Amino acid sequence: VGVKESHQMTIFRIIAAILHLGNLEIEGERDNDACSVSSEDEHLKNFCGLLGVEHSQMQHWLCHRK
Repeated sequence: VGVKESHQMTIFRIIAAILHLGNLEIEGERDNDACSVSSEDEHLKNFCGLLGVEHSQMQHWLCHRK
């Protein structure tokens, strides 16, 4: 289809990150009023590594609105 190899790798990295994000285990807390993501979750580590985002920030913002 004429997509450069460098662009293909970027697309594959984004798709892989989305698939890992879908496998995250989000646990409910306090009668499901709050939630948390384990800092040891391998899918979160892979997601952050693929997209180059900070692990602790992503862990926080997945569970907070503001």
